[in-house]
Amino acid sequence: MTSTLVSDANRTPGTNAGGPVPMRLLNHPWTAFVLRRAGGLLLSFLVLTIVTFVIVPLIPGDPAVIAAGEGASADKIQSVRSELGLDQPLLVQFLNYFTGILRLDIGTSFISGDNVSTMIANRFPYTAEIALLAIGMVLLIAVPVGMSVAVLTNGGRRPWLDSMFNVLTSLFYSVPQYVMATLLVTVFAVSLRLLPAAGAAGPTSLILPTAALMIGPSCVIARVVRRETAVVLDKDYIRTARGWRLSAFRTHIRYVLPNLITTTLTLSGLILAAQLGGAVVIETVFAWPGLGQGIVNAILQRDYPVIRGIIMVLGLLATLIIVIVDVVLAVIDPRNLGGGTHE
Repeated sequence: MTSTLVSDANRTPGTNAGGPVPMRLLNHPWTAFVLRRAGGLLLSFLVLTIVTFVIVPLIPGDPAVIAAGEGASADKIQSVRSELGLDQPLLVQFLNYFTGILRLDIGTSFISGDNVSTMIANRFPYTAEIALLAIGMVLLIAVPVGMSVAVLTNGGRRPWLDSMFNVLTSLFYSVPQYVMATLLVTVFAVSLRLLPAAGAAGPTSLILPTAALMIGPSCVIARVVRRETAVVLDKDYIRTARGWRLSAFRTHIRYVLPNLITTTLTLSGLILAAQLGGAVVIETVFAWPGLGQGIVNAILQRDYPVIRGIIMVLGLLATLIIVIVDVVLAVIDPRNLGGGTHE
């Protein structure tokens, strides 16, 4: 009895049988996971900052000449170069650029004089609209198609369907996005006159750019889902479910689909990140007023702040999307934390 009282008296406040609370939090798998992802985001930010600053001046042409206007004198060009800060040493320019980003001030356009952050904010919804719509359509189409083909061809049945699926997905995936976009415009806008060829005039204007973005990724995810489904269908627990005489629909939804979530979400996150870059080409073809069209115009005008700002935003968004997918996967399956499950 006495030893128990002494033990209780000597127990440090804020501790329990599992050890001090701060130590338990530090040793928690989620803590290590969050620190790794935060470190990855910070490293991506630093790399993007350096890369965007270094590569933009490599674009041929002098932005001061363009900003000064056609036929400007040498004195005028030099004056504009000084106003834009292009006559300063590169180290000074980089420090100004870096500190501006930390203040959430990307700069002002060399050509229009508008705030770059405002320009990006105005264009970003258009890019996000077609990118999110495309990935949503990819999942709605690719997952059911891939699962259906795997079920219908399971056990070597319908080899013609398997061959046709492989040929068609390989064919459509091999077509570059800009070629696919041009074909869609030629068929549905020029020949059939069913849809607008360019611009963002209304809901129908979304159809062709979204289709051009989603066709290739749909083929990739459908092939992956078909392969993963075929593997799952050969598992013992699927045979057991069939032995219980569960309906095919219930078996596939309850036991097959959950085993595809990890692979599908991982691939979808990578594709969505890539869609942001693919939107540059698609927006140019369809004259879509998003970030892609904005960066093309900025490159033609040698507008350094706009180019840097858009590349920075697209790069950080792509990294953030991948981190969000990692978090979702870790919530679904704690084994994805990398540190094991927490008891």
